[in-house]
Amino acid sequence: MENWDEIRTAYHVARVGTVSGAAEVLGVHHATVIRHIDALERRLGVRLFQRHPRGYTPTEAGEDLMRVAQEANDRFGQMAGRIKGSASDVSGDLVVTSLGVLSHFLVPALAEFQQANPNLALRYLTAERLFRLEYGEAHVAIRAGGAPDQPDNVAQPFFDLGAALYASEGYIARHGRPAELDQLGDHRLVCVDSQPPRAPHARWLAKAVPVPRAVFRSDDDDAQWRAICAGAGIGFVPCLHAREMPGLVQLFAPRPEWSAPLWLVTHMDLHRTAKVQALLTFLKARAAQWQDT
Repeated sequence: MENWDEIRTAYHVARVGTVSGAAEVLGVHHATVIRHIDALERRLGVRLFQRHPRGYTPTEAGEDLMRVAQEANDRFGQMAGRIKGSASDVSGDLVVTSLGVLSHFLVPALAEFQQANPNLALRYLTAERLFRLEYGEAHVAIRAGGAPDQPDNVAQPFFDLGAALYASEGYIARHGRPAELDQLGDHRLVCVDSQPPRAPHARWLAKAVPVPRAVFRSDDDDAQWRAICAGAGIGFVPCLHAREMPGLVQLFAPRPEWSAPLWLVTHMDLHRTAKVQALLTFLKARAAQWQDT
């Protein structure tokens, strides 16, 4: 695009709000910034900015242009990340994403992997939304649930994250412990708040105890685990995490219907790069010991 420099200039003026600030970011003279803005406004036939003593404020037309420029800038950045990701050594940026609930066992492993590959800058992103691998938002995604089916992604089984029912020693001292699963309805329970529940163990509990004595509800997994530790009631905790929580007693052994299958997901364009393959190999080796916990 022949006028991309002008659009890029306008984008930075809108972002920082001043000509001098945009000139500093772009490494050009402030007169160049003004010339680009004037030329772009003439070409489009509209005012893109309101000039005032404190700087430049985008007009409605300017806001429209800035949204397009922001998207283009983001796409260029993501493309650059992909190109850099094609290097043959384990270096550069490596972005990994997962649900935050998995961080308690993933973070120590990722830190160890980074220490073994000191030329690697690792970013770990957690959010409920799915990061779009096709846009370069992440190199490796660890996802839970059914097998991901995006056509351009490579999905590999990771391991099944087991969960079991736990209570604190204090709770058991005060209320006893159920001898059978069908006695859960007689006990105080810590449950997920959202309906319908998404996690396999939460769905099982909703069916097994239709009207639970839920004394503590939360959609924050860590809050549920802390409530169980504090003696609020009986609830599910991932076995990997429970072993690090003193004072918890496993009431019943893990069952297959309580576990959540995890997947390693990569985009086909980056799947074979050295750093992605190195991380996948490392995580698969760890999966065996995590699966046995």
